[in-house]
Amino acid sequence: MQLLKNSSILIKTRDFLRRHWQGALRWREKLVLKEEAFHLILAGMVGVIGGVVNLFFYEAVHLIQPGNIVELAEKLPDWERVLLPTLGGLAAGLILHWGLRLVGNQGPTNLIEVVVAGDGRLPTRTDLVKSCSAIVSIATGASIGREGGIVQLSATLSSKLGQLAKWPPYRLRLLVGCGAASGMAAAYNAPIAGAVFSALIVLGNFSMNLFAPLVFSSVIATMVSRTFFGIQPWYQIPPFPEVGPWQLPWFLLMGVLCGMAGAIFLKMVHLGRQEFGKYSWPLYIKLMLAGLVVGIIALEFPGVCGNGYTVTNDILHEQFMQEARPLLWLAGLLVAKWIATAATVGSGTVGGVFTPTLFVGATTGAFFGTALHRFGMSTDVQTGAFALVGMGAVLAATTRSPLLAIIMVFELSLNYSMVPAIMLACVVSVLVAKQMHSDSVYTEHLRVKGIALGRETSRLGVTMEQTIGDLMHPPVAPVRENTTLDEVAERFLTGSNNFLPVVDIGKRLVGVVALQDLKEVLNNAKDLHGVIASDVMRTAPKTLTPAQPLLDALPTVLESELRNVPVVNNHEENRLVGAVARAELLTIFSEAIAEKSDPRGGEVKGE
Repeated sequence: MQLLKNSSILIKTRDFLRRHWQGALRWREKLVLKEEAFHLILAGMVGVIGGVVNLFFYEAVHLIQPGNIVELAEKLPDWERVLLPTLGGLAAGLILHWGLRLVGNQGPTNLIEVVVAGDGRLPTRTDLVKSCSAIVSIATGASIGREGGIVQLSATLSSKLGQLAKWPPYRLRLLVGCGAASGMAAAYNAPIAGAVFSALIVLGNFSMNLFAPLVFSSVIATMVSRTFFGIQPWYQIPPFPEVGPWQLPWFLLMGVLCGMAGAIFLKMVHLGRQEFGKYSWPLYIKLMLAGLVVGIIALEFPGVCGNGYTVTNDILHEQFMQEARPLLWLAGLLVAKWIATAATVGSGTVGGVFTPTLFVGATTGAFFGTALHRFGMSTDVQTGAFALVGMGAVLAATTRSPLLAIIMVFELSLNYSMVPAIMLACVVSVLVAKQMHSDSVYTEHLRVKGIALGRETSRLGVTMEQTIGDLMHPPVAPVRENTTLDEVAERFLTGSNNFLPVVDIGKRLVGVVALQDLKEVLNNAKDLHGVIASDVMRTAPKTLTPAQPLLDALPTVLESELRNVPVVNNHEENRLVGAVARAELLTIFSEAIAEKSDPRGGEVKGE
């Protein structure tokens, strides 16, 4: 009787589970954390990192230089005014020289490069050394921006978080983007501009699954920096009355002037890099000479010291009108800032050019407005309003991103009445700057290294919008050119690969060793003790790059006989950074073609 009772209970339990099993599975799927939600959690963590890094830079700079560097320079005697940035450059250069020697070559540190042509890995020790050097440079008057170090360190620490968790390259690149967004947002108290900066400049992608984490990270960083740490915005912009439609043509004309000013600024920075690059002097000598140049210029224009946000504030409030010849003073200050920044950046000083660009824009705009007022034109518009618009227009000219410039200036001023004038000036300045200088402030370094940005390609479908970097895995562990045959054979015996990449001391791909070739050598050779990898390797196969669209990679994938096709940072340096599975790529191509065809082979019409 008891047995029958137990059996009845089991049957009822089984029937209950059958009825509710599917529902339980559906609930389980709802409770599983989606990747998009997980990325938002990570973005929040990165936002905290950005706010803390901003505080670190703020306190570190003020620890070395408690006061305002421009006000200090104005009070110093001439010889001390020259000596301060000179010794600062020497100290910052020595930190770089010995620090980088100590940590060794850890790979590229450029944010855009590791996203476009790398796997999202930023070297932590290298960037910590550079951050220390940047702090010394900023505190001692180098004509460089603080925001560069904040963005760089935020992105590096975010990348390190992903490296410790052993996350794939696509997530590391997202973390780098979130770090850059949080650093920019915290530095300028501009969360929208921080997200847009990272989407347009760093990641080059505005898709929602990427933009949402950037926004979240920027907001958290701004709140942490402003609310919890009480760090005030750098710029104090007065309210300006609305610009009338009859005044807008003047801003079109000013856009032309700002485009020219931005292009000249880029050319000067390029010239500075060229001139310092001609000499093989130690880095600390170059930075010391750059500091000397800034110090000499500061004898007449102390406002060139530092990133210049205090001088920009003075220009916005029209305090330069106290000068005996304000128009001549503005022109001299503009040229002085061009030269000081070109020398500083060209020497290799660590920092950003965003804030100096805003300085140049404010000076250019104020010069234009003062000149108009001198001839009795556009007197209804304050000179400070022209300076504000100039900040956006020159920023657009140097970054080639009018949207970023418009949003940045709007967030700094919170004055919508100036937005139409800013929009017109930004668009015109970009068109003019492109005619005078081909690269933006962020792409010239990549072009020199042969890294292409923004290439267009034919599209098979949504899948084909991905790049090789989105699918890239860590490379097959390479062997060095001088690796012995015994070690190479051991690698084949303990692994499943039929090919092993061969790299030189700089991690450049120089060839591959095939298992088939190794068997022939082992069968035919008598003395194998002196044989190394370079003796048995084949020439380097065709490779892919992270920024390469999937469709462009198809010929290389079809031609390759390697199971894991190697990925290099670019075809000039040829440094091995990853690999993609050939079978995975071919599957994606097949699925993409199937999406474009119906069962009868006809093309599916888009909605």
